[in-house]
Amino acid sequence: MALFTCKIGSADGKIIEKDFEAASADILKQSLVSQGFFVFKIKRKPFQFVWNKGLSRKKIDTKALIAFNQELLVLIKSGLPIIQALDTILERMDNSRLAEVLEVIRDDIKGGSSLSDAFERHPSTFSHLYIASIRAGERTGDLPQTIRRYITFLKKTEGFRKKVIAAMFYPAILMAVAFTAITLLLVYVVPSFSQVYADAGSKLPTPTLFLIGFTSILKNYFILLVAMVMVAVYFFNKWVATAPGRYAVDSFKLKIPVIGDIFFKYSIVSFTRTLATIIESGIPIVESLKMSVGTLNNKVLEARLLSAVKRVEEGVSLSVAIDGAHLMPSLALRMLSVGESTGSLEEMLESISDYFEEELDQKLHMLSTAIEPAIMIVMGLLIGAIIVTMYLPVFKIAGTVG
Repeated sequence: MALFTCKIGSADGKIIEKDFEAASADILKQSLVSQGFFVFKIKRKPFQFVWNKGLSRKKIDTKALIAFNQELLVLIKSGLPIIQALDTILERMDNSRLAEVLEVIRDDIKGGSSLSDAFERHPSTFSHLYIASIRAGERTGDLPQTIRRYITFLKKTEGFRKKVIAAMFYPAILMAVAFTAITLLLVYVVPSFSQVYADAGSKLPTPTLFLIGFTSILKNYFILLVAMVMVAVYFFNKWVATAPGRYAVDSFKLKIPVIGDIFFKYSIVSFTRTLATIIESGIPIVESLKMSVGTLNNKVLEARLLSAVKRVEEGVSLSVAIDGAHLMPSLALRMLSVGESTGSLEEMLESISDYFEEELDQKLHMLSTAIEPAIMIVMGLLIGAIIVTMYLPVFKIAGTVG
């Protein structure tokens, strides 16, 4: 997160200058516009490394946010005012980043701020979706129901994220072990053999000479090669941070066979679940769509969604606009169209996310099941090839003696 100084205009004509935390200026501008502000200027504050180092900016995990919202929901439903509810929660909370933020929020509310306005001053802790949901709950007078929906949303998204991580965890370990084993063979074991052959003065087969030459370069320039890789990764990350770089990478991700479909459906699950939660909170469809753009986490899909939003603003139905933007599979579009025609759009969006989450779960399971033996086979072939190549001179000598 970085700190930005913003000059914005509110709906009632006031000009406000204040600081916000955000991942980037573009994301911050999009969020402010979706909240009804007119953005005059956004400027990143200098010396961000000093600011970040000087203050505790640890990310608050989802588990802590769920626990906080569950306690807040119970206390509000029991009839406690917001300030007393926050005091009760803080009494039981350990010294943590969340506790620090809640103390500031409590003081802001005592000073006359609404709950949503107090949350809005801490965008690194509370998402724009959460803030908008709380604001909608305050407007409709149904804050407990809004918090309950958000808790359900957090639990589902966190559960889905953990499934994806679990499916990829074991293959990642296998790849790390395979890479380490092969690197050790090339850097330490093969040079030992090459020294023995050099002392013997025997003529070596071409594959063995090639392997020894490769490992000699690898060993002598290992630190330089690692440094070059690190520099390449650094510049690649800098390029990906630019708009063209991020768009190119996101476009490539969608085109990868099998994996691209997983990326696509993961984005659809996140988008539909978030959109359902926002619409349920009573936020208008166009504003809901704009707030859901970031959940796609893919610039190509985000551009498609923004084009669909423009068509919705022109009066086109959501299903037709999304169909024109090629943002969802045909099955999801049919479900979306039914939801619009029956007035149950939120429920249908939830059904879409549940359906594709289950399908994605099955694909990830199949992929991880297929990857594990594939990694083992490739690792065995590479290690076997290295060992056989290094033993070729021994086989040659044995054949000559025989």
